[in-house]
Formats: sequence, structure tokens, C-alpha cells
Amino acid sequence: MSLTKTPICDFGKKADNFELKSTDNKVISLNDVKGENGTLIMFICNHCPYVKAVIDNIAEDCKNLESHGIKSVAVCSNDVKNYPEDSFENMIKFSKNHNFNFPYLFDETQEVAKKYRAVCTPDFFGYNKDLELQYRGRMRELKDLKPITTGDSDLFKAMKEIAKTGNGPKNQIPSMGCNIKWINS
Repeated sequence: MSLTKTPICDFGKKADNFELKSTDNKVISLNDVKGENGTLIMFICNHCPYVKAVIDNIAEDCKNLESHGIKSVAVCSNDVKNYPEDSFENMIKFSKNHNFNFPYLFDETQEVAKKYRAVCTPDFFGYNKDLELQYRGRMRELKDLKPITTGDSDLFKAMKEIAKTGNGPKNQIPSMGCNIKWINS
């Protein structure tokens, strides 16, 4: 496990289109998950301890963000040959075990992760209604891989602000997690 932090938010960068298979065996594109007031694209995986520490918060926040006109999607881009826990079959189990109300997509070629310049799991990309990047921060503070659970998460507050104003917070604390497990690296 190599701890990696996300870079500073590239405000205004447009979301790249994608077409990936979901754990429901549907092909999902960016248009399919675009929210009326914003879109949250998350790069996660099944095995990362940082993802496991916040996955229930993620599922809850995504459910609550729907009432603000924000849709969410998660993408797993890890090398499944060397990290079999992140296989498509295990993604299906993981999404069911954590009651995902959003599509969980398999980026088998890692093309989407490269387009987005995702670096770790979890890596959050919060877009406004025009699909302009406004948030690239953390879910919430962790201490010893345990969430500090007082109040709304940083992610939830930022996405709510984006839904309301179209802009994310200027000050963002980077997300941290395991580096993306690139094929042949």
C-alpha cells in the first residue's frame, strides 16, 4: 500500500465522457449519470483500507446528495490480475454489501482513470451542472483509518455548495488513499 494524495483541484476542467460496464451489466456513460445540479465521479476499489474506512459514509452521502440534484458514480480501475479482490465479480458483491444506490463501473483498460488523472482510491471528482470540476478533496478526516464522524463530511458539504452555487469551496483538503494499481507497473 502506497499512500498517495490527490492534486489540487483543476477548477473548471470539463468531465471526460466514458462508457463502462456496471455491476448491473449495463453500459453506463457520463450522460447517464449527469445530475441536474451536479455529478460526483469517484475512483474507488474493494480492497483499499482507505476506501473501506469511508465506504458506508460514501453510500450514505451519495443517497442524500440525490435530494440536491446530484448523481453519483463509482469507478474501479485497479489491476485485477495482481489485485483479485478488485475483480468484477467482487465489485458486484462489494456494491451489494454496501447498498450502493449509484452505478459501480469497471474500468478494465484503465483508460478512464488515465483520462481523469485519478491517482488514488478514493479519489473524488465533484462537477457542477455544466460538468466543470469544482471539488477534488477528501471525504472526511480520518484518524487511524477511522472516520471522524462529527457533522456532514467535507465531500457532502462541497457537493451541496456546488448544487446551490455552481462553485466548490476554494480551500480543499486532498483525499488520501492507496495508489491506483496500474497494469504492468
